[in-house]
Amino acid sequence: MNEVKETLRTVEQRYRLFQQQQFTFIAALEHCRDNAHDKIRPISTIAQVQTYMEHHCGSSTYRRILCMFLDICTELARLCQHLEGLHAGTPVTSNILDKCKTLISPSHDLSSLRAKYPHDVVNHLSCNEARNHYGGVVSLIPLVLDLMKEWVAHSEKLPRKALTHVSESRLYQEAGYPGPPARRQPWARLPCRLRIREKLRGKKQSMRPPWRPPGRGL
Repeated sequence: MNEVKETLRTVEQRYRLFQQQQFTFIAALEHCRDNAHDKIRPISTIAQVQTYMEHHCGSSTYRRILCMFLDICTELARLCQHLEGLHAGTPVTSNILDKCKTLISPSHDLSSLRAKYPHDVVNHLSCNEARNHYGGVVSLIPLVLDLMKEWVAHSEKLPRKALTHVSESRLYQEAGYPGPPARRQPWARLPCRLRIREKLRGKKQSMRPPWRPPGRGL
């Protein structure tokens, strides 16, 4: 969980730098919309920003700020995948994570999103811009960060064993191993099927008659 919080802090630091350049970001989108002859529809998806940057951005400064936005979105998507593997989840944490994955999906419609207090990203836009063009795209990152912090807050209330066990098991499964290696209690670390087999084997051995030398009767 400490690793998750550290990653979140790193993403937040990048986002603060991006937020300081919000006017440049809006100018870049305006520039791309002009080049694409696309001045009517709002900026509604991450994929739309990607298309603008790849095909309609003629300025290195504008390309850099659009790349920064897309990179932060990519980091958030990766973090979503990481959070999903930390523990099985509760109804609350699963619901929060589902919202994160939906928002960060490249094709999800962001046009109706509006970040509210304490976020002021929408307030820095003109009324027309906020309502019709850029309110959703500037609200995306702060809203996803809020949801991830909420996920961490709920997850920290779960028993530590649940977090550690599931996290370690997933890592070893991804590496091709059945589970974490034995430490102080090898029996507790064995997978369920192996434990059952060992118990059955022990019962069969206990049921065998005691060994006697050959040739001796009962």
